[in-house]
Amino acid sequence: MSVKIHPQAIVDPNAQLGADVEIGPFCFIGPHAQIGDGTRVLHHATVEGKVSLGKNNTIFPYALIGGLTHDLKYEGGQPGLKIGDGNVFREYVTAHVATKSEDFTTIGSNNVFLAYSHVAHDCQIEDHLVMSSHSALGGHVEVGNHVNIGWGAGVHQFCRLGRHCMVSACSKLVQDVPPFMLADGSPAEVRSINKVGLERAGFEAAEIELIRNAFKVLYRKDLNRTQALQHLEDHYPVSQEPSLSEILAFARTSGRGIA
Repeated sequence: MSVKIHPQAIVDPNAQLGADVEIGPFCFIGPHAQIGDGTRVLHHATVEGKVSLGKNNTIFPYALIGGLTHDLKYEGGQPGLKIGDGNVFREYVTAHVATKSEDFTTIGSNNVFLAYSHVAHDCQIEDHLVMSSHSALGGHVEVGNHVNIGWGAGVHQFCRLGRHCMVSACSKLVQDVPPFMLADGSPAEVRSINKVGLERAGFEAAEIELIRNAFKVLYRKDLNRTQALQHLEDHYPVSQEPSLSEILAFARTSGRGIA
C-alpha cells in the first residue's frame, strides 16, 4: 500500500498522505494538507491551505482545493476546509477555506462538483450534491443531502438549500429553497416540487403527493408564510409525516425567506 508521487509533483514534506494516495505530475500539495487513503490528485491540481480530505476522493486537473477565502474580512490565521469521502472535483473546481481562523468550510461525502463550479468560504455541504458546471455557492451557503444545482446557477450568500431540492440551470437564487422543491429563474422562484428527483430517490407516490399538496399551500394559495404553515398544520397529518414536518421546520427557520 504505497503512495505514488510523480517526480514532477511538488509535495511539501509536512503534508500527510494516506495509503494508496496518488499525486500526478505538476501537482502542488501544501504543508497543511491531510489527504486520506485512496485519494487521487490528477496532474496540475492543487491542494493548499489547511485541508483535510477523507478517503477515495478524486481531484481532476487544474482544480484548486483549499484556496484562500475571497472574503475581504479575512484577517489572517489558519481557517480550514474539511472534506469527507468519495467526492469528485472536476476540472477547474475551486473550494475555499473559511474566513475566520479555526473556522471550517465543510463538504460531506459522495458529492460531485463539475467543471468550473465554485464553493466559497464557510459553506456547509452535506452528502450527494450534484453541482453542475459554472455554478457557484456564495459564502456561508448551507446545502442538504441529495441536492441538484444546475449549470450556471448562482446561489447568494447565506442561502439554504433543503434536502432533495433542485436549483435549475442559469438561476439566480437569493432566498432559501425548502426541501423537495424545484427553483428556477432570475431571481429564482419555487415553481414545482422536484418530482423527478424524488422518484429517482425512491420516494413513494403517496409521499410525493403530500409534498405536492404542501407546495400548493405554500405557493399557490393566497396566504403569507405564517398563514400557509398554520394551514398545513391544521389540514394535514404533519406530526405523522416526516417530509411535511421537515418542510415546516425549514420554512420556520428561514432567515432570508423562502424562494
